[in-house]
Amino acid sequence: MRYQICHRTHYGYQESVTLQTHTLRLRPRSDAGQQVINFDLKVDPVPQRQIELVEIDGNQTLRLWFDQVATRHLTIEAVSEVITYRSNPFDYLAEPWAVHLPIDYPLALAASLQPYLQASHKMAVSPQIIDLAEEILHGVEGNVGFFLTTLNQRIYQSCQYGTRTTGQPWPPGITWAKKSGSCRDFAVLFIAVCRAVGLAARFVSGYEEGDSRIAERDLHAWAEVYIPGGGWRGFDPTHGLAVSNRHIALVASPFPKDTAPVQGSTVEGSQVKSSLATEVRVRVI
Repeated sequence: MRYQICHRTHYGYQESVTLQTHTLRLRPRSDAGQQVINFDLKVDPVPQRQIELVEIDGNQTLRLWFDQVATRHLTIEAVSEVITYRSNPFDYLAEPWAVHLPIDYPLALAASLQPYLQASHKMAVSPQIIDLAEEILHGVEGNVGFFLTTLNQRIYQSCQYGTRTTGQPWPPGITWAKKSGSCRDFAVLFIAVCRAVGLAARFVSGYEEGDSRIAERDLHAWAEVYIPGGGWRGFDPTHGLAVSNRHIALVASPFPKDTAPVQGSTVEGSQVKSSLATEVRVRVI
C-alpha cells in the first residue's frame, strides 16, 4: 500500500514566548515493513538550525534550535509518502526454542532485550495483570503465537475504546480494571501482560489506514513484540489485529513518553497559557 500522511500540529500562546530546543518524531521509519518515499517538513517560526539524529531504537528524529525571536505560535506540518509491504503479519518461522513459554533467551539476546522485558514504574505488573497473563498462558498451553493472538482479542473484546487527546497512558492495572481506555492505554496493557510472561515488547506510535470515508484521524498506538526468528511484530489491541500493511509506524520505544511526536518547551514555560490543535489525514495514493 502507498499512503500520504499529513500531520499538522499548532501551538498557540497567550503571550509571546521564546522557544527552546524541540525534538520531532514525525518521520515514519524505514525498515523491512515500510519505506519512506518522500518527507517534507515545514516549521513556523523557521528554526535557526536543525539536525537529524538516530535514537537508540533506530528512530529517526529531528532536533530544532530557535533564535531569540519572540513568538505567539509554533506550527509544525509534516507530509510523508510511505509504501508498506507486509500483507501477511505471520510471514515468519519462530526459532524452535522460542515457540513455547517460558523462553530461554541466549545471553547476548537477553542483554539486548532487557529494556523491553522489565516493567517500569508506570508499567508495573499488578496482581490483575499477572492473573490475566497466567490465565491466557494456561489456556494456550504456553504457545507463544496463540498467547499473543488471544491476548490481542481479549483486550479488544473486553475493553471499551474512548478517545483521550492528551495525557500519559494509564497504568495497565487501571485500564484492565476499568475495561476501557484509549489506544495508548490498550497498547501499554498489552505490553505489560507480555512482559509478565517474559516476552519483550515495546510501544509504537504511528498511523492506521482506518475508514477512508473519515478525513481526519488521530495519532494511533499499538505494541510490538520481539519474536526470535520473526523480529519485531506488531499487535493492535484497539482493533484486535496483527499489524500488517495498513499501519504506518513512526517510532517505537520501551517507554511511551519517548514516542511523543513533538517534545520541547519555552523559556517562560508554565507561566504562559497555551493551546494545542492537531490534524492528521491519511490517504491511499
